[in-house]
Amino acid sequence: MAKLSDVIQTADWKLEKHVPVIECQDKVKADEFFTVKASLGTAIAHPNTTEHHIRWIQLYFKPEGAKAPFHIGSFEFTAHGESVDGPNKGSVFTHHEASTSMKTGKSGTLYALAYCNLHGVWQSSKDIAVA
Repeated sequence: MAKLSDVIQTADWKLEKHVPVIECQDKVKADEFFTVKASLGTAIAHPNTTEHHIRWIQLYFKPEGAKAPFHIGSFEFTAHGESVDGPNKGSVFTHHEASTSMKTGKSGTLYALAYCNLHGVWQSSKDIAVA
């Protein structure tokens, strides 16, 4: 039986433009909100055209010892220069970047998934320590 996890790709975000980058503090205070930013193209720009773009980013957090991760948020990017005049003729483009705030009482791991319409789903992760 095929599994979704078999098609999720990973790599070093500094070398691969499809890997989401998670930016936040490495250590946070228990039960205090902190900002998490997820984006693509930090080291290598990812195209944002009608034909080739990032459609969404999802964030998850799995506390240490938890059976499953918590879904923190989904961020959809739907304007890529489409127009009735043709591809890339529109005047509106979204940028594949999302920020949110969260809090936790336990250390754990943040996961980001990003979907490229041509190259599939990519994942990254970042450990968070609670002080």
